[in-house]
Amino acid sequence: MRRTGVPTFYLYGEPHRAVADGFLHVEQLDDRTRPSEWTIQPHEHADLAQIFIVGAGGGDMRADADILHFSAPSALIVPAGVVHGFDWREESSGIVVTMAQSYLRAIVARHMALGEIFVRGAAMPLDPTAATAMLADANALQRELEWSAVGHHAAVEAGLIGLLVKILRTLGPGAPSGSTPPGHQAGLVARYRERIGERFRLREPVSEHAAALGTSETRLRAACARIAGRSPAAMLDERAILEARRALLYTHLSVAEIGFAIGFGDPAYFSRFFHRHVGLSPARYRKQGEG
Repeated sequence: MRRTGVPTFYLYGEPHRAVADGFLHVEQLDDRTRPSEWTIQPHEHADLAQIFIVGAGGGDMRADADILHFSAPSALIVPAGVVHGFDWREESSGIVVTMAQSYLRAIVARHMALGEIFVRGAAMPLDPTAATAMLADANALQRELEWSAVGHHAAVEAGLIGLLVKILRTLGPGAPSGSTPPGHQAGLVARYRERIGERFRLREPVSEHAAALGTSETRLRAACARIAGRSPAAMLDERAILEARRALLYTHLSVAEIGFAIGFGDPAYFSRFFHRHVGLSPARYRKQGEG
């Protein structure tokens, strides 16, 4: 779906281009926010995921249809493809870690639980001690990226994984914690999420997804309930609704065009589907977002 009006950048302000598989970038928060007068307009990164560790200040983050208020110390999560923007307080400082989606996917393939960090855009308050440790990790990662020595690539990956683990452990009750879910179930849900992201517009039944993943509907349902707290069908609908919300807020496509683009041939059925999940008609939702 073409998102008229939503800029797609490489890094903010830089023209979009192909992302190298191993791309990892770390910079200080005010490197881009200060020249932009502390306002970052809504935009997206098609193939890059980001983590912001905020050590001072705060502000508001738009993540798709949500406005998230945050104050330091906090961690902000921006998965690839999420439309996001910021209004920062001028005293804000911290560090931003940006990684290629393909690089993150390779890490999650080996450490499944880490994929839970990037399910949706989020703003998480941090304990001051945890924030200090994360900022130290991120700064050490930045230093490692600026020079090359024996073991450089291993040190970079170890530093990134260490930071991700710290963030995972702050996510709260909904995330894997001391009772880490079985690796097979976590891996199955991670693969299901990835498949949904690639194919949700086709409106395939859950049975088809399960067969493609080499499992049964029953096993997929049990894994989704255990790991994600939702049924496979609910996760599929949630992804379609997310894309519809993005399009209603950030494009000039008609309601019928949006419905067609996410797999609904009947505009009336799409409107009923949207209303059932959101509680508003698509037109009303769009109007509210403009207010």
